[in-house]
Amino acid sequence: MSSSEPTLDKRLICVSGLPRSGSSLVCQLLSQHPEIYSPGHSSPLLNAITLLQSQLSDNDFLLSQLDNQFELVYQRLLNAYRGFINGWFAETEKSWVVDKHRGWLTSLDLALHLVPNCRMVVCVRELGQIYGSIENQHQNTLLLDFPDHLANLSPYERCDRLFAPQGVVGSPLRAIQSIQDRNQQQQKQLFFVVFEHLMTQPVQVMRDLFNWLNLEPINIEPQNLIVRPHEADSYYRFKYPHKTYPKIDPPQYREISARIELELRATYRWFYELFYPGMI
Repeated sequence: MSSSEPTLDKRLICVSGLPRSGSSLVCQLLSQHPEIYSPGHSSPLLNAITLLQSQLSDNDFLLSQLDNQFELVYQRLLNAYRGFINGWFAETEKSWVVDKHRGWLTSLDLALHLVPNCRMVVCVRELGQIYGSIENQHQNTLLLDFPDHLANLSPYERCDRLFAPQGVVGSPLRAIQSIQDRNQQQQKQLFFVVFEHLMTQPVQVMRDLFNWLNLEPINIEPQNLIVRPHEADSYYRFKYPHKTYPKIDPPQYREISARIELELRATYRWFYELFYPGMI
């Protein structure tokens, strides 16, 4: 590392994973720790970085300089990105910062390149209940369409689109599947939070998470949580609400089509083998 290369001022925790799997609650619980700064809202930081990446990759002046001084100019880019991240969290003096964005999981290489010691918390949930949660919210908001225009499909077609390779569930699901191809060190930088465990054993799950971060565990009081304003649901057309609550109550079980349930378990058998072996 050259003497002019900026170091990162903070330890970064990226919160990612499947939708409707407790990421808002995880951020809320992380914020209880005195050494962690966790705003709790989905963040535009990753979007800003990837937009900058795209724009600079098309910049003729930058490409010309890379032709002649690749190592120097590439180092400039790395310095600039890390400086941008430092500036993003300049408002806090806490040593650990949380950035919540579902896309971090599919941008794992970029995250590790920019912040080699970053940690990523990945939230997962039984797939049928993810679909059931989304479908239930849709039934409560039928006059509004999804951002990806799923409202007027049949339930089966809607599920198919949700779990498609570029779907809201399918994209992060495939990123989780690809984790097995990562080297051992990279896998050690990921911590999976199983939604059902978080609902029933929040104190133990958070104790394990704090230990993984090498932080002193604190006493989480599941029935007495600090509530801050939640992120805007209008961004998601009110199909994926992000309310936080003063206590943890497991959500209602959602009945779904037997055909959909069987197909999910058959298609994503690897997922159930990893996280829900008792269900196959």
